[in-house]
Amino acid sequence: MERQQEPSTEAEDRHPRLFVIDDEPSIRAAINRFLTRRGWDVEEAEDGRVALDILLRSEPNRYDVVMCDLRMPHLSGAELHRELIEKRPDLVQRLIFSSGDVASTEASEFLASSKRPVIEKPFELARLEELLTQVRETAGSADAP
Repeated sequence: MERQQEPSTEAEDRHPRLFVIDDEPSIRAAINRFLTRRGWDVEEAEDGRVALDILLRSEPNRYDVVMCDLRMPHLSGAELHRELIEKRPDLVQRLIFSSGDVASTEASEFLASSKRPVIEKPFELARLEELLTQVRETAGSADAP
């Protein structure tokens, strides 16, 4: 006896989606490989300027989480954050930062003021997945009516 499936929404049908912004190809590749194996769709950008263009053109809720390095050529993570607050505030709650320099005064002040999660490089991919899941769940509940 076959069970009929109820129709599901597009959001239920798709994998969680991460947009990772990092100027280090090896980091992007490791994240992509690890998360793809765990059912995530991963899109990448190599710098903040390219990422900002993609994010500003993206439809709402396209990305469950946006992971951004703090130090990159052309546009830093802090500058990207500032642009998103002004032009796409819906994405700010989905943002996490990664950095190898959370101890500098500039970085620590920005991270404290941004009130966004940060993962310090080098990080364990399993820890990253936990953080992505937390941000995804928090952002998803904030989107609910």
